[in-house]
Amino acid sequence: MLTNCKFFVAKTAGFCFGVDRAVKIVYNSLDNRCKVVTLGPIIHNKDVVSDFEAKGVSVIRDVSEAVPDMKVVIRSHGVGRQVYEALDKIGCEVVDATCPFVARIHKIASECSSDGCTVLIAGDKDHPEVIGIADHCVNEPYVFSDADELERIICEHDLKNVRTAVIAQTTYNTEMWKKCREVAEKELLQATVFDTICSATEERQREAAEIAAKSDIMLIVGGKHSSNTHKLAEICEKHCKTFLIENAQELYGINFGNAVKIGISAGASTPAYIIKEVQQTMSDILMNDEEFNWVEEMENSLKPIHIGKRVTGTVLSVSSKGAFVDLGTKQQGFVPADELSFDVNAKPEDIVKEGDEIDLIVLKTNDQEGMATLSKKKIDAAKGFEEVQKAYDEHAVLKGTVTNVVKGGVVINFNGVRVFVPASQATARRDDDLNELLKKEVEFKLLEVQANRQRAVGSIRAVAKEAREAAKAKFFENTKAGDIVTGTVKSITDYGVFVDLGGIDGLVRKPDLSWLRIKHPSDVVEIGQQIEVLVKDIDPETNKIALSYKKDSDNPWNNFVANYSVGQIIDAKIVSITSFGAFAQIIPGVDGLIHISQIANSRVNNVADVLKAGETVTVKITEINTEAHRISLSIRALLPVEEPKEAEEAEDTEAVEEAAEAVEETAEAAETEAAKAVEEAAAEEPAEVEAPTEETEDTAAAEE
Repeated sequence: MLTNCKFFVAKTAGFCFGVDRAVKIVYNSLDNRCKVVTLGPIIHNKDVVSDFEAKGVSVIRDVSEAVPDMKVVIRSHGVGRQVYEALDKIGCEVVDATCPFVARIHKIASECSSDGCTVLIAGDKDHPEVIGIADHCVNEPYVFSDADELERIICEHDLKNVRTAVIAQTTYNTEMWKKCREVAEKELLQATVFDTICSATEERQREAAEIAAKSDIMLIVGGKHSSNTHKLAEICEKHCKTFLIENAQELYGINFGNAVKIGISAGASTPAYIIKEVQQTMSDILMNDEEFNWVEEMENSLKPIHIGKRVTGTVLSVSSKGAFVDLGTKQQGFVPADELSFDVNAKPEDIVKEGDEIDLIVLKTNDQEGMATLSKKKIDAAKGFEEVQKAYDEHAVLKGTVTNVVKGGVVINFNGVRVFVPASQATARRDDDLNELLKKEVEFKLLEVQANRQRAVGSIRAVAKEAREAAKAKFFENTKAGDIVTGTVKSITDYGVFVDLGGIDGLVRKPDLSWLRIKHPSDVVEIGQQIEVLVKDIDPETNKIALSYKKDSDNPWNNFVANYSVGQIIDAKIVSITSFGAFAQIIPGVDGLIHISQIANSRVNNVADVLKAGETVTVKITEINTEAHRISLSIRALLPVEEPKEAEEAEDTEAVEEAAEAVEETAEAAETEAAKAVEEAAAEEPAEVEAPTEETEDTAAAEE
């Protein structure tokens, strides 16, 4: 008998978001009007598959088995493009339960391969998810199981200088992925590495490793054909002896020996009820096959808040003060009005009526009067806590009403159970006002349940985060540039507006808010306003989305082009003055430039000396550039051309003529003097001529 043994159950054990979503989709698709089938087992768990078969849901292994009257459910692993095309050709109704995180990988593979990249996939080449991812690639991808195989592929196919995209199966081993990343970043010079391992998978593997590190034996619950379950077992085997079991019956074949600490985790395809059966069976084993009564344990956990016995009574009469009940004993029971319900506004007759059989807790007895005082709301709280325990085990999402704002958080009433939500888990941001949650119904998850202390701690934020992640994945999967989407204005800044698109925010920059001139974005929209926006650009890797609120139908340029042309004379209002001219509004949203040279006939040194903002002027349209959306205007073109005065022209002409005559007279005088000098030289008698000498020749040369 292992009475001193303790066991630890991983909080992350069981269905992940994608599997839970797929299972719910199958249940919701059940329809008598058509045959519902799943393309392959919806999850790798024979118990769940058997339950579906009992409800009429069969499994087909290949598209060739499909016929037109079938409703075919695509499981969370996803499928390739060819499968969708084949089912469409057959005429089947397709219900796509592909996990949004897998669908994101499909999109990455398709876009990167279409862009010319070689895709490298980390995972099991025979796994349905990997097969589906590979089929979304335009060119042939390479699948590798570990870092060593990645290095071999890079070398064999000479990929070192090739543009590549490296992705991973959502359930791939996180430790192995780190090594693969290192190889890719070192060996591939043009690689883009995408972290595509599901965050839930990563958290499950991390927690399983932590529990295994402090345990003597580790139990992994899940299907023998489940990839993520096997990966959990591989991780835990590094720390302690590990057993992979499909259900509780396999526990009896395990020799626990002298184990003191036993850890339990489960794969993403393991239902919560199987995990619970394993826990209960473990309790039986630890208690030497003595029955482990969960109801008794729950009642024991309620002792701190009530005293007495759990009884069943029949309502005899109801009044404003409460209800009298028959307990089947010599004592009669009375339930005060404030012990009937947690709702202080409810009337006793609205809660119970004569003849109702109800469960109660005995608060006190009075043997002399033969009366027992009872409580219905405390037994309701006990039942509520059973639901809380079940929800905690199954990682379920609950709904409750915030009843109080207390120091450090808020309190939610769930079927009579007080669930405390710390401030850090109540809202998206720590500085949000908790009072805004008061009296509101909220969705939450349980983070901690202590049955012996009647304590439950929850998180509103966790549910909101999961919803945002799912919505974000769906948004990137279904949205592309050019789409029109609806969102809510979340915040306003000087440079633009952030719009909540449901799980992710997009930015409308100030120039994309309006065709008109605006001083501030708050002139156009307000926080909380729902608006339609155009997706200008979208980047799933950086989570950045550029939006536009301007509508083409409101474009004032279209109005201008339809009603105005070059040469047209119009009135325009000066809206701004610059050093090189002035901008004038022709119609709201369309301005034209009056260049400084087009303001007046004479030279203008300072535009502000001639024109003022707000002034209306008459201008002529001299140029329209439709591509650049530029318009040139002119005031000068409408002004009369100034002619030079006649007197000034006469004076100028006379001055020119006088100058010409003076030049001619000077030239004639110079010519006369030159001729006279020549004649005088010729009249003189010649002197005696001597034979030239070298001296005289040099002198003559010097004189010349």
